[in-house]
Amino acid sequence: MEPTTLTTDRLALRPFGPADEDEVYAAAQDPDIQRWTMVPSPYEREHARSFVAELVPEGWREDTGYGFGVRLGPVGPLVAAVSVHVRGAGGYEIGYWTVREHRGFGYMTEAVEAVARWAFTALHAARLEWRAEVGNEGSRAVAAKAGFRFEGTLRAALLVKGTARDCWIGGLLPEDLGLPSALPYLPRPADA
Repeated sequence: MEPTTLTTDRLALRPFGPADEDEVYAAAQDPDIQRWTMVPSPYEREHARSFVAELVPEGWREDTGYGFGVRLGPVGPLVAAVSVHVRGAGGYEIGYWTVREHRGFGYMTEAVEAVARWAFTALHAARLEWRAEVGNEGSRAVAAKAGFRFEGTLRAALLVKGTARDCWIGGLLPEDLGLPSALPYLPRPADA
């Protein structure tokens, strides 16, 4: 897919590129980002370089993942990252982190909502999944505010730095956002 830029009232979301290396490196030094996400720990300069110059562009080229740097306006500071990854036919997973000093302003929820709408309309996603290690209350709060429905806990379903951990899972469907679905959906009967 051709790289895409999204905008909201306050934010500009564009694919990461080499010019973002310094800000990604600085953000990923945050112990909370290293604790709750899949970034390497310790996070080295080479990790940031590879992420912005190789991993993100490769994902866009090969249609396997779509990483967005979230900025305050077109030229403002990096406030967050949001990525969507292919999980299977019609299914995608969303992941995100917020730069420490930009937490608590609603930027992440705004960005997740924008990326979810994009995934349902541009990628024709039938479902968007959110997963987070049990205990990551910040991520869970963002997912809930963005409309994800909590669906349960998966045991040993998240591999983090060589350890299998339990994770929460939530789902978002196009109809949850008032959008048409790319596929017909037959929910289970209410009494089942």
